[in-house]
Amino acid sequence: MMKKGVEDVKIYRNYFDFICYIEMITEKFPKYTKFGFVNIIKKTLYKGMEDILYAYKSFEKSDKLSYLNDLDVTLKMLKLYARVSYKKKYINVKNYEAWSRKINSVCTSLGAWINVCLKR
Repeated sequence: MMKKGVEDVKIYRNYFDFICYIEMITEKFPKYTKFGFVNIIKKTLYKGMEDILYAYKSFEKSDKLSYLNDLDVTLKMLKLYARVSYKKKYINVKNYEAWSRKINSVCTSLGAWINVCLKR
């Protein structure tokens, strides 16, 4: 039996799909946002993947929960960026709904992971 890697973990796969979506959607943002708002979104986005990787690699329950809580804050910020993007008309309602669905998918996986950690 092969050892399970981080690429096999559901939250990693969901978050990777989310990154691909945000990379695609931010290409359509106005050019004047590329070095400001888009840069902030992407830094936050990749910080979330970093938290997933650190949590996956952590052996201590307290460290793992700390990274997962950081990821929760990151997801809340990405929800805020989705709302701002929609209000500024950088994305349409269809993009906003897709962005929200992808975040909710990651949030569901995150909640399950936190619950497993708390029960140990």
